[in-house]
Amino acid sequence: MVKERKPTVAIFGGSFDPPHMGHQAIVEEAVHSLDIDKLLVIPAYLNPFKDSSLAPAGLRLKWCHTLFGDIEKVEVDDYEIAQGKSTKTSQTVKHFKQQYDVKYLIIGADNLSTLTKWHEFEWLNEEIIWVIATRQGSHLKTQMLKKWQILKIDTPISSSHIRNTGQLKNVDKKIASSVEKLLQGQQFMTIEERIDNIVKLLDEKKAEEIEVFNLENADYIAKRVVIANSLNGKHTQALFDYLKIELKPKGETFLSSDISDEWAVIDLGDILIHIMIPEYRQRYSLETFLNELTTAAKKKQ
Repeated sequence: MVKERKPTVAIFGGSFDPPHMGHQAIVEEAVHSLDIDKLLVIPAYLNPFKDSSLAPAGLRLKWCHTLFGDIEKVEVDDYEIAQGKSTKTSQTVKHFKQQYDVKYLIIGADNLSTLTKWHEFEWLNEEIIWVIATRQGSHLKTQMLKKWQILKIDTPISSSHIRNTGQLKNVDKKIASSVEKLLQGQQFMTIEERIDNIVKLLDEKKAEEIEVFNLENADYIAKRVVIANSLNGKHTQALFDYLKIELKPKGETFLSSDISDEWAVIDLGDILIHIMIPEYRQRYSLETFLNELTTAAKKKQ
């Protein structure tokens, strides 16, 4: 029996914060010049070398679908974002190796200076061919790479330059307006500031017994969990609607949400919000479970 050949793919990951015409040029050139069946664009939940991002993960995923979604052979995948935490590149490569022949890993030339610090660099160096997208002014130190090739782009654009200057000429018009809104002072909100805003909004609409759980160091799907009581099913819906109206313009992305008469849950990626009628909250004692997680995490430190 002949073993079926796995499709050959290249992986292009990054924060894409925001994605821009330089990224688009890299993707288009890679599809044209690499011997692949598919190119996987994989936005990170959070870059392992960064503490925060301009846009929430869900919004950056949406931007990537907008910019790359119509390019032939390109697929935008939410694997790392779905992890809800910073994901090592080696983990991502191993995940996709189950389904594909992961032949290439596309990186920017500016990544070369820190590449040996990547988790399981030696393993990656054996498993893949590095594809280096050149950038004007970048010096190519490739002596540590086993297999590599150049993707000549030379487009002097970077996401950090866009964030720092607010110049959007190299950002696709379909996403430029949402980038601009974030650049108008909202992008630098820390997770604590975002939590404070959520608590304030809940309090404004008469939610009761609002509690915040810090699960930063716990093995959990979110960094923070907010629990609040509603007065009744109608109030649950009102609180849910109010948060949706107020949070989305601030750059928050509702990755998923669910609502019933007893309970509403909103997933913002690193923050989970639970709104419950008192009877339901008492019945399920979610805060007991979260307190146990917090305590266990502190003991490990």
